[in-house]
Amino acid sequence: MRAIWKGSISFGLVNIPIALFPATHREELRFHLLRARDLSPVNYKRVAEADGKEVPWEQIVKGYQYEKGKYVVIKEDDFKRVDVEATQTVDIQSFVSLEEVSPLFFHKPYYMEPQKGGDRAYVLLREALVDSGKIGIAKVVIKTRQHLAAVKPQDEGLMLELMHFPDELMDMEEFKKPRESKISKKELDMAKSLINSMTDKWNPDGIKDDYREALEDMIEDKIAHGGKSVGKAPVRKHPSNVVDLVAVLEQSLKGGGGGNGGKSSSKPGNTSGARAKKAAAKKRSTSSGISRGVSSRKKMSRSKKAA
Repeated sequence: MRAIWKGSISFGLVNIPIALFPATHREELRFHLLRARDLSPVNYKRVAEADGKEVPWEQIVKGYQYEKGKYVVIKEDDFKRVDVEATQTVDIQSFVSLEEVSPLFFHKPYYMEPQKGGDRAYVLLREALVDSGKIGIAKVVIKTRQHLAAVKPQDEGLMLELMHFPDELMDMEEFKKPRESKISKKELDMAKSLINSMTDKWNPDGIKDDYREALEDMIEDKIAHGGKSVGKAPVRKHPSNVVDLVAVLEQSLKGGGGGNGGKSSSKPGNTSGARAKKAAAKKRSTSSGISRGVSSRKKMSRSKKAA
């Protein structure tokens, strides 16, 4: 994997050479617009609203709408006037306790890999952050844009997590609050009992993107059957408005609503293994080259998650 950025961590007189690598991965399934009668790809055109005519790139400018229907043109020279100097430095401004920062601020993580000559200082910073329970609050310019970021210890290394600036977060006061509702002790006790019965250790390896996997399976089915739909997708029923909360909680505790905490069972009658075998058999039967491409992307995506 190629580094997306190289520079250094700087605080006080300390300078640690590092490289940034994406810590997350998501490969979206791409769909193309086609003409129905012959499946010819449909291209996008840049069309002016005023007369419906296509506009060539050389006649397009950037504009900011300051009032409805009124724009001011922003040229490249204007952008250069407000460019923030790219110093290739993660400039730590201060250190704060992690527990003081709302999770809402954190946005996108990157792994920080020490570069030549930086190992000792890198380890020293990581250990100091772990022992103190602190994170570094920094500013960094990546791809011409300045970001707020946090330098965090992560396992044996350090992570740079991009953050939202405070004015990017919506104020909770802008959203509707729940009406005051008197909760009885019985309801509260039963809700806590249900939570306790579904409590488990955090296991991210057991969490999958069900929609993506179902979408990939459907695509493989259509490829294997010449583009024809096979069967109907199951319809998920949505519960009606809950009136008797205690009755619903009691039913959940008895096992009617996931009282086993969503854990898989190896007891007879469990159909998850059968579904897995059926899915595996279906994938083996798909011989199309395009289908193999879909399957290879699935395996690559899952192997990266496992790694």
